[in-house]
Amino acid sequence: MVYTILLFLFAGLAEIGGGYLVWLWLREGKPSWYGLAGSLILILYGIIPTLQKFPSFGRVYAAYGGVFIVLSILWGWGVDKKAPDFYDWLGAAICIIGVSIILWAPRH
Repeated sequence: MVYTILLFLFAGLAEIGGGYLVWLWLREGKPSWYGLAGSLILILYGIIPTLQKFPSFGRVYAAYGGVFIVLSILWGWGVDKKAPDFYDWLGAAICIIGVSIILWAPRH
């Protein structure tokens, strides 16, 4: 389970970090190497989820969506300095509960 969680975290950070670098390049006029680095990181993001042990692409990506939401809130707090409020945390908790059900609910 630790391996699974680490892969979700690495994939999420790659997607958010890569997207952020592209954002800085296109929206805030940073040098083009920001866009290139962001694009390469986004390619890495596309590879990381394939290392998951789950047999279903759809379930992995559905679960990743919940993890992405939590990481996005944390990114906004740490990088954009926008403190999450009660409803951000409540929504994030609901997402993590949903992710847990999608990935680990007993199935026949």
